[in-house]
Amino acid sequence: MHLDCCFKGEFLVLTGENKAKIDKIWDAFWTGGISDSLRVIEQMSYLLFIKRLDDIHTTREKQANRLGKPIKEPIFAADQDNLRWSRFREFEAGEMFRVVSQEVFPFIKNLHGGADTAYARHMKDAIFMIPTPGLLERVVEQISQVPMEDRDTKGDLYEYMLSKLTTAGRNGQFRTPRHIIKMMVELMQPRPDDIICDPACGTAGFLVAAGEYLREHHADLFHNEKQKRHFNEKLFNGFDFDSTMLRIASMNMMLHGVENPAIEARDALSGGAGDIADAFTLILANPPFKGSLDEETVAKDLLRTVKTKKTELLFIALMLRLLKPGGRCAVIVPDGVLFGSSKAHLDLRKILVDGHKLEAMISMPSGVFRPYAGVSTGILIFTKTNSGGTDHVWFYDMKADGFSLDDKRNPVEQNDIPDVVASWLRLRSATGLLCPLGKEEGRSLSGVEGDRTDKSFLVPVQEIRDNKYDLSINRYKKVEHEEVAYELPQVIIARLEALELEIAGELAELKGMLG
Repeated sequence: MHLDCCFKGEFLVLTGENKAKIDKIWDAFWTGGISDSLRVIEQMSYLLFIKRLDDIHTTREKQANRLGKPIKEPIFAADQDNLRWSRFREFEAGEMFRVVSQEVFPFIKNLHGGADTAYARHMKDAIFMIPTPGLLERVVEQISQVPMEDRDTKGDLYEYMLSKLTTAGRNGQFRTPRHIIKMMVELMQPRPDDIICDPACGTAGFLVAAGEYLREHHADLFHNEKQKRHFNEKLFNGFDFDSTMLRIASMNMMLHGVENPAIEARDALSGGAGDIADAFTLILANPPFKGSLDEETVAKDLLRTVKTKKTELLFIALMLRLLKPGGRCAVIVPDGVLFGSSKAHLDLRKILVDGHKLEAMISMPSGVFRPYAGVSTGILIFTKTNSGGTDHVWFYDMKADGFSLDDKRNPVEQNDIPDVVASWLRLRSATGLLCPLGKEEGRSLSGVEGDRTDKSFLVPVQEIRDNKYDLSINRYKKVEHEEVAYELPQVIIARLEALELEIAGELAELKGMLG
């Protein structure tokens, strides 16, 4: 069990110099005519992918030279030497522009054989949008100066790029703060044999964080060939219907050392994932909350679970279908899911509480998603059982996340996140719930409910039923009113009279000085 979690800052280990280099590339795009943040990241992703291909080929080339053998699985053929980053970066601007736009881009869009990966599949839709030879030359030169050899540095550089996505996207999409993602991963403790899914993966932040957790806590998995292959090919699964997001997600995973994740183009709510059920052991997600869908477009099996047009409810129904029995989920939901009074809201909460095992609800402050949105949200944690099992539900009232809750989101000292994780893991350890999948002891939580005035406490399931399955923390938290003793009115009046006399005396003295 790992309780020594660090959640201060944005977890980037980039030096100020490297951040400045990324900022300089960003400025070059903007002054060169590409001002949309998503387009900038997309074009940078393509160039980083091209550079990555050359790095892989160079590594294989050096290994072959040491062994005195032909290159094993070369990326570039002998007559494609000019397509390599290390070669075309030396070309004159006009020739570089011609080679990259007319030869390199067609090349990456038609990669085959051993390079038939998620990255290559999504790169087939790549469109070269850099408008001038001068801009391409500047950007290629600046990217060449950024250190990309180390996996951690590459990942952090890409995260820093993604942090510049500061506006909400289409369909209610916006980037989940990295420290919130890391908190959720620490709460769920991914295992090497997991099959993880994010059905609305966006830039793949949850999948990346899960991979980093496994590298830190289960490094020995890379010594086992079967587990290593599972890590690179089966463990990480993401769905999205936005082709740009799919390309960025694939690049993000690659730069974090995952060779071939299953990042797929699927509109999950509209039946795009209709052929997938009982497939995953862990879901981590922050699905978009865009309001209502046209009922005609919603997958029929989801409507059988909960008849609604609201995406936030449909996504939870989807997650229940995607999980294997015994699979667990941590999902961010808007507050309306927790206390909404419609039949669909009530039915869904009842399904979670009575049909499966609802374990926790963590209330987050409304500023967590600024500057994207000021919506109030919570995190639901549950296990799919198909047979109930909810005994108590753990509530946590998170008031601070280490950043100011305004649009600036500056670092502050107040931070409940370390306590959220430590308290949850202590609770699970004390109640025997830190066992491998399918082997939970089911020990009762009775006797460890805690004080309802504290930040965290347990609520018995019957009390939740009696409150119409309301999961809002204010329904159960007790507010402790501190008694304040005030002075008697007569004492306050006497003090005011004495103050008036003092002021009158000083005014008289001042008048005398003025003659």
